Amino acid sequence: MATTQSGLVADALTEATGHAVELVGVTTEGDVSKALLAQMGGTGVFVNGLREKILAGEVDFAVHSLKDLPTAPAEGIALVAIPARNDPRDALCGPGKLSELPQGARVGTGSPRRVAQLRALRPDLEVVAIRGNADTRLGKVTGGELDAIVLAHAGLVRIKRTAEIGEVFEPEQMLPAPGQGALALECRADDARMIEILRALDDPATRAAVTAERTVLAVLEAGCSAPVGAFAYLEDEQNLNLTAAVVSVDGTRQIRLTASGHPDRAEELGRELAARLFAEGADKLMEVP
Repeated sequence: MATTQSGLVADALTEATGHAVELVGVTTEGDVSKALLAQMGGTGVFVNGLREKILAGEVDFAVHSLKDLPTAPAEGIALVAIPARNDPRDALCGPGKLSELPQGARVGTGSPRRVAQLRALRPDLEVVAIRGNADTRLGKVTGGELDAIVLAHAGLVRIKRTAEIGEVFEPEQMLPAPGQGALALECRADDARMIEILRALDDPATRAAVTAERTVLAVLEAGCSAPVGAFAYLEDEQNLNLTAAVVSVDGTRQIRLTASGHPDRAEELGRELAARLFAEGADKLMEVP
């Protein structure tokens, strides 16, 4: 997945700027560990190794899945470009739709956010914690170990595995992770030349949307272990719509709120919605057993 999306960025950057890009593989803790993401300390396990390579001058920039990027800034690192976002929705991979799965079906995911929302949709499901790359996870379905799994639709498109999708969840059913479907390009904060080059791929509409989503996550001080979903989109040039939800892990309770405002107020919009979530008791729902 990482190699595929980095290749896509490299091609786009070459086309936009004329600069050739050499791909350099970097293995992170998140890539090799078999532990669940929440047990490894959160999203940073996928990005810290890449950031170290940037600061050491071993690579000029790094490509991340934005949903894997911690919301706190990293010293010496600049988030320069967020290319146009791909489909942010979650997808059920299996023989059919969620409603068509048998009673007590085994559905795999490594995300507490997906666990909570799956249980809200189908309390009878047995939700199984899984890790591994997309191929490994999909193999658990074809091998009969699981009835279905949930993955990001954008990732399945990038690796050309959409034929295995049984249903794509609309945000009304399952809110995606903040930043899902978007990529993030980082380089050294003092590398003016690279910053200028990478900015060619920045998409203002996507940046506004994911800024609002990630601000909600940051203000809630929630990470990968908290069942928080958020999705924002530009209705038009003047209106950014934001929806966020906090769901209890058992799926029995949720707080779901919406807000809208000018895209220039994306961060402020996220802060305001997070404050409203807190006022409704979101902190209690985020307590993971």
